[in-house]
Amino acid sequence: MDIVLKHTLFFALLLTLLLSIKPVLSSRHKNWGGVGRKLSSGDNGDLVTDLPGQPHADFQHYAGYVTVNETNGRALFYWFYEAMAKPEEKPLVLWLNGGPGCSSVGYGATQEIGPFLVDTDGNGLKFNNFSWNREANMLFLESPVGVGFSYSNTTSDYDNLGDDFTANDAYNFLHKWFLKFPSYRTRTFYIAGESYAGKYVPELAELIHDKNKDPSLHIDLKGILLGNPETSDAEDWVGLVDYAWSHAVVSDETHKIIRQSCDFNSSDPWRNKDCTQAVDEVLKQYKEIDIYSLYTSVCFASTANANDNSMQMKRSSKMMPRIMGGYDPCLDDYAKAFYNKPDVQKALHVTDGHSLKNWSICNNDIFEHWRQSKPSMIPIYKKLISAGLRIWIYSGDTDGRVPVLSTRYSLSSLGLPITKPWRPWYHEKEVSGWYQEYEGLTFATFRGAGHAVPCFKPSNSLAFFTAFLLGEDPPSTR
Repeated sequence: MDIVLKHTLFFALLLTLLLSIKPVLSSRHKNWGGVGRKLSSGDNGDLVTDLPGQPHADFQHYAGYVTVNETNGRALFYWFYEAMAKPEEKPLVLWLNGGPGCSSVGYGATQEIGPFLVDTDGNGLKFNNFSWNREANMLFLESPVGVGFSYSNTTSDYDNLGDDFTANDAYNFLHKWFLKFPSYRTRTFYIAGESYAGKYVPELAELIHDKNKDPSLHIDLKGILLGNPETSDAEDWVGLVDYAWSHAVVSDETHKIIRQSCDFNSSDPWRNKDCTQAVDEVLKQYKEIDIYSLYTSVCFASTANANDNSMQMKRSSKMMPRIMGGYDPCLDDYAKAFYNKPDVQKALHVTDGHSLKNWSICNNDIFEHWRQSKPSMIPIYKKLISAGLRIWIYSGDTDGRVPVLSTRYSLSSLGLPITKPWRPWYHEKEVSGWYQEYEGLTFATFRGAGHAVPCFKPSNSLAFFTAFLLGEDPPSTR
């Protein structure tokens, strides 16, 4: 055979062989179940591939840090779950928990609405069939610095934490996060949260709205969703007291003293001794049960009792007093055990698995030294309503911490015209709660749910969240 022909055949065979070999995907590019798929967000180094105890999942998720201030070395930790199906077609939702000082990863992501819930042994995870990433791409942020894994290399930052500081860092986080995930830069965007995030969420939404005047900074914010939110300090406290009385937690006499002696519109309601003693009686009775869920059992685990932050309260002449926002101290312990495991911290790109960070679900120092808190969100609500944002608020009706009465009192002060009167909404042919639609705002209740509604009503919560995203009323027929 001619030598040229031999070489031609050899190279043709070699080329055929090379083309037949499939590329091998590294572990960083495999999704759970061992089936590789193209990353819709691209691999920016934050893809989570080997999270201990993770159930099978057909979606990608990412965790890591975003530096929000280079000079001070301030970095916020996030965990991002793409939607279970067609993430490129679904909106982006940022979820925030409050406290102030509590973790959105510890609460929202792994106790409430994320796809992987921490198991009761603190060692593994279980799949959440009612995860909100069925309907949206879900982003959980530990904010401000000092919460969870988020940190600053400048100690003075921790002395300056407050509402405005938190909003500015969260805003900077979003813009820098979009650099990691550019496909989400122009995505329809919502912010959701509960408890003290009733302040975080509107404050961040207002900042985005104001900054959007610069086209280069535009974020496509469409609405906010708030659960049992702290809204207006004075109304929140009156609602807490009235709710405790109406649910037979305190006596008629205690309630009467509070109503006569407490001026919750004052910057220092506690200068009145009668008021202080009567409010202390309310809190004393709530220590006997679970303020976050009146009709469920309390946790008697010894470690939980020793570290129970649920009734921590700070009195200040400069601000209305706050009660730490959280839920179940038993679940809190399970989360703490899980997030302090070396292999978990390594998988989430927090540490190298050796030099560990001490993770806790709430940071008491942040709670105790919170410098600045806006007394009311009502002016911001009015501004966001005028801007045409979708605003939905919901209340679990067995929560004593930010009870349904607090929210109703706060919303009443808005004076909004009613467009659809009070009516039940349904889920699986049962009354799930009631709702009322105002001009620019929708308010709904969850029947039999406590402070962290998705913990109590996971299926109902997902249905409600879906209606919110679609801009449709909650189901009003059986």
